[in-house]
Amino acid sequence: MDDEFDVVVVGAGPAGSAAALAARRAGARVLLLDRADFPRDKACGDGIAAHALDVLDELGVPDAVAGYPPLPALRLVGPGGGAVARRLPRPAYTVPRTVFDARLVAAAVAAGAQLRRHTVRRVAQRADRVVLDGEVAARVVVGADGAGSVVRRALGHPVNPDRHLALAIRGYAPALPGPPEQLIVTSGARWPAYAWSFPIGDGRANVGYGEVLRSEPLTRAHLLDRLAALLPDTDPGTVEGLRAHHLPLSTHRPPPGRGRVLLAGDALSLVNPFTGEGIFYALLSGLLAGTAAAGSPDRAARRYADTLRRRLGRHLRHSSVAAWLARRRRVVDAAVRAARRDDRVYHSIVELGLGDGRLDVRTLAMIGIGLPARDEPPGR
Repeated sequence: MDDEFDVVVVGAGPAGSAAALAARRAGARVLLLDRADFPRDKACGDGIAAHALDVLDELGVPDAVAGYPPLPALRLVGPGGGAVARRLPRPAYTVPRTVFDARLVAAAVAAGAQLRRHTVRRVAQRADRVVLDGEVAARVVVGADGAGSVVRRALGHPVNPDRHLALAIRGYAPALPGPPEQLIVTSGARWPAYAWSFPIGDGRANVGYGEVLRSEPLTRAHLLDRLAALLPDTDPGTVEGLRAHHLPLSTHRPPPGRGRVLLAGDALSLVNPFTGEGIFYALLSGLLAGTAAAGSPDRAARRYADTLRRRLGRHLRHSSVAAWLARRRRVVDAAVRAARRDDRVYHSIVELGLGDGRLDVRTLAMIGIGLPARDEPPGR
């Protein structure tokens, strides 16, 4: 077989491009495959948090958000209507994925990765290589092909079950008036669910609505109705480019790899269950997967699992606990009140939802102080 590489990365989104960049930095011969040409759109909230920029700096891509203004603040509205708005510890950005992903792909190609348009359908692990579609062979394959990952299915892992999978719809609308800030409005009528409006800086905002699936179909009409209800200042008639997408939550992750095949990003269900954020996870897991893939192929899966656990394991456990606690709307309302009273609580919640933060005793105590006496069951 003529087409043989050290590392083949399936999927050229943030996780895949990060994996290609990391593997190239380690000296590997890398092929990056994607079913689309770039630039291409991808349904997403387009939010780029500061932790994602840290990973990009480590990968040697410092200008991925160049030309887009920083968003210094986040406003969070609880299910009961209470709100907190504070400056972020470090600013975030909103960069359309048509731009952001194309910049990362270009960086990977500039670093020496080969880019090819190809839809992978079959993955065969052999003793000394992995063969894709009988055409391309690699010492190690990194599956970064999203929520519907073919590579993940080839490893025998189905899609996430209900309560560990969300559905969201996003579009672009005129930005809301007022100072630029990220806006997240959680839903009191259906929970867990929220709408968002993230200004881009060009007069538009990325707007959307998503909720966790619970054994019932969600229609496009329902998603749009909830978007209009939670963002009443956004005229539904002005929203363009609407696309729906699934979010595989990190509360139900498959093993990160087996043999010579690794998973990264959405293919590994690395979406924050508390906020739906996934770009930081994608970039970091891609970096770790690409680094592991470029080493000894027989130890790639073990090496990747170990480094991923050291880097994100404790955070993922804490975010899962936070998601479980947040199934009760009153806990979220109490967290909003605590964050409004205390800047440290606000920062702790932001770090947990947008980066690799952890729950701490002080934050839990401040939230507990604000809880009403009467309990309510988790639900809709």
